Amino acid sequence: MTHFLKTALGCTALTFAWAAPALAQDDRTGDIQLRAFVTGVIVDGEINDVVTDTVGLPAGSQTTVTDQVVPTIAASYFISDTFSVETICCITPHSVRGDGALAGAELIDDAIVLPATVTFKYHPDFGTAFRPYIGAGPAYFFIFGEDVGADAAALGITDVNLTNELGFALQAGVDIPLGDGNWGLSLDAKRYFIDTNAEFNIGNTTAIETDHTLDPWVIGAGLSYTF
Repeated sequence: MTHFLKTALGCTALTFAWAAPALAQDDRTGDIQLRAFVTGVIVDGEINDVVTDTVGLPAGSQTTVTDQVVPTIAASYFISDTFSVETICCITPHSVRGDGALAGAELIDDAIVLPATVTFKYHPDFGTAFRPYIGAGPAYFFIFGEDVGADAAALGITDVNLTNELGFALQAGVDIPLGDGNWGLSLDAKRYFIDTNAEFNIGNTTAIETDHTLDPWVIGAGLSYTF
């Protein structure tokens, strides 16, 4: 992930140097912009609270969630030259692993997250070709497909569930035209604020229930097309 971030920052610096002398773009009111990214998803995953524990978790038990690099697509509609509405399409697979007293334990495998997100973005015009933006909006995480990890299964866990949750996203980035056509380079960063509950069941009984902070960073770089 460190290499990914360094590459994205390097591309930003080079492109800013190329684009800064250019003139501002035409008014984009009514335009639709499609963007395709390579995106790094960096998740927290720590336990906030243990709600139920019938198996006796050791003191200092903690968890972490695996990071991912995935393709994502974003679509924006420009309400005016400086305001747009955006939604994204992606799914990311993650696993939950033990940390602290549970270091290395395989707890949940292959949980699929669909982060349904709508952001409202402001694009200030500084009279240059590149257009930075900031945004914010609601997000609802659908989580499905999770499997019991090997070490959880060894405790007798037969089923695991991560709850779907409503949260919030903050966003910042920049669009940089490539030449005089419709194509461009886009860099985007989102920080989500969202939790989930993990329920580990033995048959029909909840053996462990924990509340987790997800709060992922979602950082992407890619191409845009505006029409």
